[in-house]
Amino acid sequence: MTINEDRRIFLKSSLAAGMVSSAIGLGLMTPRAVLAAWNKKAFSTDSVDMAVEKVLGGAASTASDDIEIDAPEVAENGAMVPITWKTKLTGVDSIALLAENNARPLCCVYRPSTRARPGVSIRIKMGKSGDVIAVVRSDGKLYSSRRSVKVTAGGC
Repeated sequence: MTINEDRRIFLKSSLAAGMVSSAIGLGLMTPRAVLAAWNKKAFSTDSVDMAVEKVLGGAASTASDDIEIDAPEVAENGAMVPITWKTKLTGVDSIALLAENNARPLCCVYRPSTRARPGVSIRIKMGKSGDVIAVVRSDGKLYSSRRSVKVTAGGC
């Protein structure tokens, strides 16, 4: 490279760095929405019904075949159990996943966009064998589905 080329590269990168610094300083590059929230009461409860009530507003749910849970029958390592669930229900505004025999049963809660297909794939920790429960709030009503998972080595 010649001195002219080095000088041009230096000037371009200086200009770009100055523009980014100005944009950050003016607040043009700050996030507009918070994407995660922590519901401490729901995640610290030790009861499935209480966790569902604190997260979704009610404990009574109706069993539904429209919620599909894909989980291994036997999980060799409870520290990393792959779970996938999806639903054919419409008007879904919340989905919660719980592991029944965990000390803290609530694993996660999702609030999908109205344009998204309600379904998630995740890995959870399970301390003991038990049911994995997916609870979906659709049009103000709660629906649930269960799947039994045997854990050979505990993860919690």
